[in-house]
Amino acid sequence: MLVTADERARFRRDGMFVRRGLAADAHTGPARDLITTWFAKDYDPGRLNEYTQRTFAREHGRHPALLDLYTATGAADIARGLLTDPDPVTPAAAQPEKTMHVDGVGCPHLDPAELRTFSLLVGVVLSPITRPDAGALHYVPGGHLTMSRWFATAWARGITVQVPPDIDTHEGEPLLADVGDVLFMHHLVPHAVGTNHTTTPRLMAYFRVSHTQHAARRLDALRDPWLDYPAINP
Repeated sequence: MLVTADERARFRRDGMFVRRGLAADAHTGPARDLITTWFAKDYDPGRLNEYTQRTFAREHGRHPALLDLYTATGAADIARGLLTDPDPVTPAAAQPEKTMHVDGVGCPHLDPAELRTFSLLVGVVLSPITRPDAGALHYVPGGHLTMSRWFATAWARGITVQVPPDIDTHEGEPLLADVGDVLFMHHLVPHAVGTNHTTTPRLMAYFRVSHTQHAARRLDALRDPWLDYPAINP
């Protein structure tokens, strides 16, 4: 599945794009049922910090209903079109409220010097997100360029601040989407997840995709936003 010229241009400019309706009901339905059942029967609020360090429902991490959201919908092909040479993925589920951040850098539950980064976030929408206060992901368009400059000039390992001040106070743009829409977002785009003030749970399945060489050059990838993206490097 090809990445269009418009999607490439938006990815360079904003660090993200959404492919509407990419995941069919045949794929979102089983995943939604699996997550809903797990949440009702097995979710343990006391393990929230453990979940956010890696994933919710870790026992289902290789379940076909979740993996098919990435491998059987065309999302993997689009990721390959962006990264050229991606590693296999590890799925994760919904996240609690978080302030502006970049995943895996300066996280409160990590050693400040540790980097747990990746290249591309792929998010499959499993429930309608029609309001900004319905647990929507809030992102900063173009923030991947701001963050790379900050990482190159003002940040060093061990710093616990996750984003520069101008990003920290940014409310972000809410991702409003329908079931089956798929988000492709550069790892460096700062984002936050707000509180869901509705009575309907907000469900998304996230896949963290890395270029095969990312683990060997995490620090360089923080400072060069296109290092992991040879196919679209401007």
